[in-house]
Amino acid sequence: MEEHDINKEPPTRAFLETHIDADRFLDFVSTRSPVFKGRPLPKSKKEAIDLMMEQPNLIRRPILIQGSKVTFGFDKEAYPKSRTTSKDHG
Repeated sequence: MEEHDINKEPPTRAFLETHIDADRFLDFVSTRSPVFKGRPLPKSKKEAIDLMMEQPNLIRRPILIQGSKVTFGFDKEAYPKSRTTSKDHG
């Protein structure tokens, strides 16, 4: 398993564009972040990615990468089966 601190080494815009579903973009945003106490949640995939690029801590963590499958946030079902590559632990 490989870990990366996404605040120091954030995913690229291309990575986020590829792996964030336009219909479920809020599932990839850490919506409980204090940032959203003073501003509304993003209203589009583009707006969500723009925010994530400005503030990587808004990306749901950890990001688990297993081949072509990418999981954002802790998913109890995905983790026991795959512990190959992880971006950020936290």
